Amino acid sequence: MFHHSGKLQYPVKVDKPNPEFAMLLQQAIGGIEGEIRVAMQYFFQAMGARGDDRIRDMLMSTATEELSHIEMLGHAVALNLEGAPVSYQEATAKDPVMNAILGGANPRHLLSSGLSAMPVNSNGVPFDMSHVYATGNIGADMLANATAEAGGRVLASRLYNWTDDHGMKDFLSFLIARDTYHQQQWLAVIEELGGMKSQLPIPNSTPEDHENMQHSYYYLNTLLDKEAPKGRWAEGPSLDGKSEYSVVNQPAPEGQEPTLGKAKPGSGAQKEQL
Repeated sequence: MFHHSGKLQYPVKVDKPNPEFAMLLQQAIGGIEGEIRVAMQYFFQAMGARGDDRIRDMLMSTATEELSHIEMLGHAVALNLEGAPVSYQEATAKDPVMNAILGGANPRHLLSSGLSAMPVNSNGVPFDMSHVYATGNIGADMLANATAEAGGRVLASRLYNWTDDHGMKDFLSFLIARDTYHQQQWLAVIEELGGMKSQLPIPNSTPEDHENMQHSYYYLNTLLDKEAPKGRWAEGPSLDGKSEYSVVNQPAPEGQEPTLGKAKPGSGAQKEQL
């Protein structure tokens, strides 16, 4: 069961409406870096969480917070569309807001939503849930969540730099702050479960006899004209503590040539293939 408060989580104000910025804000709603994505990702992870119920509750609580961010962004889009033209005559008026919508705003904000937000990205493409990752594996999901929050913070930071509106900068500073916490929240789950050494490889429940471990810890350098780049990934103890990293330069193929042989009769192939 969900409950809703009539008030927003944080104040959302726009000093000067800007329809073009309303279009850009749509990316934070329906883009792959946006709030619909993380809300649904955490929601489905919560519904499939097994084991520690605290993690399920945390996922559900954070999913609900992300729904509130959708509401705030939707309000920000609508406020930025205040004064946008609703007819050609209005659009030709010599007003900065009118000029802005002619210069790059989304016409669907008028044609489809009546000057309000939509579940789409900044190009008007609806979010289709293809970037919702919920594997049922807590390690994989927490890493996916930290990555999602990193992408969201990159986007919010770019939006912050794009606008000079004080109200929008204040609102975006709040979203940037929440992304900061959420990145660390998900990584803190991994730390509580023993850290990366304990959680890697994912899934750590896969038996070692299912894995050809002679191939588990080397960096494969496929650059024919360069030596392998040196780094933490190429030498020293592995992050899971099970081996040492090494480098294989210019590896020789070990597999066969992928020749399929003749086609089957009746398969629709040319007779020369049979």
